[in-house]
Amino acid sequence: MTTSELTLPPTAEVKRERRRVMGAGKQLHAGPLTYVVLVVFALVSLAPLVWTAVAASRTDRRLAETPPPLWFGGNLFKNLQAAWDQAGLGTAMLNSLIVAGTITVSTVLFATLAGFAFAKLRFRFSGLLLLLTIGTMMIPPQLAVVPLYLWMSDFGWSNQLQTVILPSLVTAFGTFFMRQYLVQALPTELIEAARMDGASSLRVVWHVVFPAARPAMAVLGLLTFVFAWNDFLWPIIALNQQNPTVQVALNSLGTGYVPDQAVIMAGALLGTLPLLIAFLLFGKQIVGGIMQGAIKG
Repeated sequence: MTTSELTLPPTAEVKRERRRVMGAGKQLHAGPLTYVVLVVFALVSLAPLVWTAVAASRTDRRLAETPPPLWFGGNLFKNLQAAWDQAGLGTAMLNSLIVAGTITVSTVLFATLAGFAFAKLRFRFSGLLLLLTIGTMMIPPQLAVVPLYLWMSDFGWSNQLQTVILPSLVTAFGTFFMRQYLVQALPTELIEAARMDGASSLRVVWHVVFPAARPAMAVLGLLTFVFAWNDFLWPIIALNQQNPTVQVALNSLGTGYVPDQAVIMAGALLGTLPLLIAFLLFGKQIVGGIMQGAIKG
């Protein structure tokens, strides 16, 4: 009797596993309807930015006409220069970069450490502390403006950048976000194995927690940077026009008896460009990190 005669026919489970393995190497292709939907969503998302650029390239008189302009004019660089000079955007850009960068780094670092503690460490009242942290998200930020301003005034930090940076060094949302991610993405066995190998708490955080949390840290960093760059309520109260962030500086473009809408749009375009550049430079790495974390999960 030959070997082939002794071979048993594959079972249904084996056949399904073979089809799954063979289908894993095939690339999925989207249909025409998928591309149509994606193009529509892309156009709708880009429409405000395109309109801002179109308005920034026109004159204020042309923007007041009906119908409004639908294509670019020839005054873009003139309006950009006017917005830059009138609002003092050079100093404002530097201040916003310092504020947003510091807040982003501190929030990602502290939120990751706090999220890891809530997710994997055992200590007394951890559940209560987590509930209190989440509860602070329910408080409207407008309620904290007056006591926060009085507190910063007592420190003598009026009209200084640390007044904007200090209250935002860590956020409850960031802590909760990192905690929820690390509960699933970081196996407890991996931490125990590192401790059995003699790793200290600092080495566990650096060599185990941070690599596992990298995709979520990238997402949190992007969201925090965008929020800190666009924040207006607290900076307009804490800072003045001599030491502004971008949003505070742009507020000065709307003053006057007849504000120049074209110059305002040019200023808004300048304030948006750093975010677009940041996403173009780091968007691929952020998306790659998200996909890597999804595959590992």
